[in-house]
Order: sequence, then structure tokens, then C-alpha cells
Amino acid sequence: MQLNRWLVVLLLSLSTQARADAVNALKDFVREVKSGRAQFSQIVTSPDGGRTKTTSGSFEFQRPNQFRFAYLPPSEQLIIADGKKVWMYDPGLKQASSHPMSQALGATPAALLAGGNLERDFTLKALPSKAGLDWVQAMPKQADSGFQSLKVGFKGRELAALEIVDGFGQSSRLDFTALALNPVLAVDRFRFTLPAGADLLEQ
Repeated sequence: MQLNRWLVVLLLSLSTQARADAVNALKDFVREVKSGRAQFSQIVTSPDGGRTKTTSGSFEFQRPNQFRFAYLPPSEQLIIADGKKVWMYDPGLKQASSHPMSQALGATPAALLAGGNLERDFTLKALPSKAGLDWVQAMPKQADSGFQSLKVGFKGRELAALEIVDGFGQSSRLDFTALALNPVLAVDRFRFTLPAGADLLEQ
């Protein structure tokens, strides 16, 4: 699924100062948080709004350019970025694929959370509060980013949600819980070892 690949991240008042503070909260998060882990739930909605799929799992990241999305059954999947490649593994199919980091990351949602240069890759704009969260829009500066829009939701200063619309109009909402900032993460959390009997497709 395209959205899972990128996988894998401010209460706004109506005042100008509050909106500026929301953007600053995202900048502070990217600047000050060097590693993190959280649980997440994800709802993916088809372009016509008629179909939805709900998944959940855990997310870990460490700057620069290392992250790990582990989706739980029945939609089990593992996505790992080790700083050089992005690996995707489907246990049900026993199939893994890898992509060079330079091709797979770019100006993507994962880059916003785990990358190294927020303002180089994105144009930021504060949005009105919605559903108890403060929202910032992050538009990619490069045309071939693979998604139409990305919104980041904060509750106070804490990252709470991501809303993504991909290049095909499919939308995804990720809500984060149990967020831990700047934990010490083991190096092997961002290493992928091909399981015995699995096929590898490299691009």
C-alpha cells in the first residue's frame, strides 16, 4: 500500500500568534526530538470515501533517516529504514523489498518525522483547530513527492496525529498514543534481516 510505504510525527486559536506558535511547535519537535516511539492506529479511506481499513501497531524513529513501523495482525507488515535503504516485509507473503533511501524518503511523511531538514523539504502553514487538535499543513516543495497533502496534529506540544492524502486521493489518518520522546533505542531496531525462506525484491 502506497501510504504504508512511508511510512514511518500545537490548541490553535484564531489569533495570528497562536497560528505562528503551532508552526513553531512542529519546528521545535523536529529540532529537539532526536528519537521517539509510540503506538498508533491508522484508518485508510478510499478516494471515494466508500471503503475504510483500520490497522494498528508501533512506530519508532531516530534521526537522521531511521524509522520502524510494525503493523499488527491481521495486517502484519514491517517497514524499516536503516539510513541507507527502506525495507518492507510482508510475513504473509514471505516477501521483502528494498529501495534506496534517496528514492524512498525524499519529502514524505516519514521524512518529516525522521528526516533531517524540515524547511528545505516542506512549506509550512498553520490551520484552524479541529477535533481538539492544532493542525499544521506541510506541503512538499518537490513535485514528485507521491502525496497530495500532509497535515500534522498536535495536542499542546505533543505530536498526536498525521493526516495524509496520497497521489491517488487515498487518505490515511494516524493517531499516536503512549508517545515517548528521546528514548534510547537499540541499534538493531533499525536493522532488517531477511527471514529464512523469504524472497527479496530489490529496486
